[in-house]
Amino acid sequence: MRKFFPSLLLILPLLGLGQSLQTPFEASQGRRTATYFECIGFYKKLDLQSPRLSIKEMGLSDAGYPYHVVLFSNDGVADPAAWHRKGKLVLLINNGIHPGEPDGIDASMLLLRDLVTKKIHLPDNIALAVIPLYNIGGALNRTNFSRVNQDGPESYGFRGNAQNLDLNRDFTKCDSRNARSFARIFHWVDPDIQIDNHVSDGADYQYTMTLLSSQWNKLGGELGSFLHEVFQPALFAGMEKNGWGMTPYVDFEQGNPDKGWEGFYDEPRYSSGYATLFHTIAFMPETHMLKPFKDRVLSTYALMQTMIEQASLHSADLLQKRKNDIAADLQSTRLALGWKVDTTRWDMLSFRGYEAGHKPSAVTGAPRLYYDHSRPFERPVRFYNYFIAGAWAAVPSAYIIPQGWHAVTDLLELNGVAMRRLTKDSVIKVTAYHIADYQSSPRPYEKHHKNSGARVVSDKESIKFLRGDYVISTNQPTRRFLVEMLEPTGDDSYFAWNFFDAILQQKEGYSAYRWEDVAGPWLAEHPEVKALLEEKKTSDSAFAHHPSAQLDFVYKHSPWYEPAHLRYPVYRLD
Repeated sequence: MRKFFPSLLLILPLLGLGQSLQTPFEASQGRRTATYFECIGFYKKLDLQSPRLSIKEMGLSDAGYPYHVVLFSNDGVADPAAWHRKGKLVLLINNGIHPGEPDGIDASMLLLRDLVTKKIHLPDNIALAVIPLYNIGGALNRTNFSRVNQDGPESYGFRGNAQNLDLNRDFTKCDSRNARSFARIFHWVDPDIQIDNHVSDGADYQYTMTLLSSQWNKLGGELGSFLHEVFQPALFAGMEKNGWGMTPYVDFEQGNPDKGWEGFYDEPRYSSGYATLFHTIAFMPETHMLKPFKDRVLSTYALMQTMIEQASLHSADLLQKRKNDIAADLQSTRLALGWKVDTTRWDMLSFRGYEAGHKPSAVTGAPRLYYDHSRPFERPVRFYNYFIAGAWAAVPSAYIIPQGWHAVTDLLELNGVAMRRLTKDSVIKVTAYHIADYQSSPRPYEKHHKNSGARVVSDKESIKFLRGDYVISTNQPTRRFLVEMLEPTGDDSYFAWNFFDAILQQKEGYSAYRWEDVAGPWLAEHPEVKALLEEKKTSDSAFAHHPSAQLDFVYKHSPWYEPAHLRYPVYRLD
């Protein structure tokens, strides 16, 4: 008996470990996704089981609960800076940004558990950082009905966070605590590759997994070309080999892929567009909503395994090309602010879909679209994934921002931008933008009435800046982020997201009868303005018959007109 008990004592913990590390997904035979509390509790158990895994609290969500980051490296080091010094390629995996799309939550739990128990192996040149569940408020708002298009799980979270924000539109404006915490995590980890797991809506087709990648032209440089020509093809081949054939994220209209479809334009508001600003290759895996939840989770697991495998094989190239691109950006004299698809170029894909047809609707009686699973097909289609820059900005040597615009300077600091403060009041000659035109959305979008179509004019001005105002050199690794956020014509710039709307409102004005008394004598003393007024009246008949417009014209050419109106308060040192 004395010989039996030691053996039994060795066996029992192993049996208990296997049971305690079973996920809710496994316990339900692939029908349930973990709750927020189950998810975090699971990782805390893993942390106790292995010195190679650590869990760390970092920041708060809008829901009031803390964020956790799970760190895994074969050497047991839980410090991303040390990972980079050792030449490891660092992957950041984000899950549950839309908790109604929970596949990554459960797949990551399986992946980390299998790494801890050594069922699978992490290459020594790879390190993982995992955000177990990003949209905590959405995950706590758990229902059975918000994803009508989706096949499982039994219950799941909601797309909006605790402020009802879509967090995949918040990466630049940072209206949520979530996004601010993510930015701190992102820059602490400094990932070489980012994976943000999702589930897609849209057309029906044979694939369980589709993949949205950083648009390779926007990513640019050596890394962009390597992504398009080498790394992405390796991922698709790897998934095919593992039994999970994959296609690029599907976005075609009315069930007809024969016209082809365009690559996704990932503006900086999205996770992939945000990561691109820092030369990180980003992926948004999109499993197909109509495939069973179990298959979606397993395909997400397979993609993360494939990503790790290919990242390890191509690690030296990926790290060197990222380093080269960061250095090249520091020498760039201009950067692209907007992109458009090049319809003259495309890649040919072999696409596996279902024939689409129409039949009478049981609801309306009108013809409705359906996909006929008895008529599968595989045929070549065009994928328009070549983009060209539609707008450029010359890169200044520095920007100057008056300290009153603290909402902007706070976000720059959050994203690792180095800034210095003026030590005394100074008159500096700068290039100043004036907003000549813009359109503001009449309807709210993610708490904002977004500005678009901005058009600016610029001139040289000598402006008095105060002690404490910010001088921001562009000679730093955040150069691309700075330019895209601070140039007002950028797609997702801070001007586009209403951070500078106060300059669009004129603060001072005049009573017409009083201005008449002042403007007449002043105009007589300034014949150059009088000439401009007469020229405008000659060239514009509506203006010529509009006395109040003429008074306003003279006012806006006089010293009484406030210089801050429509003057963009981010100044360029060229």
